[in-house]
Amino acid sequence: MNKTLWPQAKMNPNAIAQSLQSFALTGNKGLAWLIDPDDVRDLIAFQELLISLTEAPIDFILVGGSLVQQRNLDQVIRSIKSVLSDIPVLIFPGNAIQFSELADGILFLSLISGRNPDLLIGQHVTVAPLLAKTTLEVLPTGYMLIDGGNHSSVQYISQTLPLPADKPELMLATALAGKYLGLQYFYMEAGSGAHQPVPASLIKSFKKHIQAPLLVGGGLRDLTAVKTAYQAGADVVVIGNAAASNPGLLHEIGDFLTTIRISSN
Repeated sequence: MNKTLWPQAKMNPNAIAQSLQSFALTGNKGLAWLIDPDDVRDLIAFQELLISLTEAPIDFILVGGSLVQQRNLDQVIRSIKSVLSDIPVLIFPGNAIQFSELADGILFLSLISGRNPDLLIGQHVTVAPLLAKTTLEVLPTGYMLIDGGNHSSVQYISQTLPLPADKPELMLATALAGKYLGLQYFYMEAGSGAHQPVPASLIKSFKKHIQAPLLVGGGLRDLTAVKTAYQAGADVVVIGNAAASNPGLLHEIGDFLTTIRISSN
């Protein structure tokens, strides 16, 4: 999404959905920054980080995490909007308590790679009545955890096994099931701090068979890994821990995106 257009676009209740669909249909690539509220311990330092990224071509900001022990979700979103008001903020919920009316939208995640009913439908029932009373844009999203070579926080908290990284047929069967259940967006990740990112073979297999917006994250620590994900077919790449330790990475990705967008015109 063009940041300069967001203040006007958010008057459209489907603005975020249309932006995601546009990436999938046009072949343009998007960039999302995932912020874990538990990592925001110093609000002044966080504000400084936000200010340093005002020129980064970030299309979406996701807020949430596997655990989220601090009750500071509203505070974090207020801080983001005070500096980066031209970027849509989406909740990336690990559970039903990760909810805020201050956000612009929510990835309504169903953990289709696992068999934990609480994360397939249980938590959703809890928060649905709250969502119905808000203007948040709700994006029904199939969440697929891929084995990243280590025991991730998502795996531990969700009490589910990730999909094997070397079995694209299992990933595809899972994604197709999500599609037939009516899920419209898909998030594929190897978990925070993964040793290996989602393999290109899985991304390619997904995009070959399913024409839906695909977000890919986890283990993308440098521009080379990001380029691989984009070239394999990821519509939006999600950067989390790597941005906190190296904010310049978001600028590097932005420069790369600018280059490919110019070359495609």
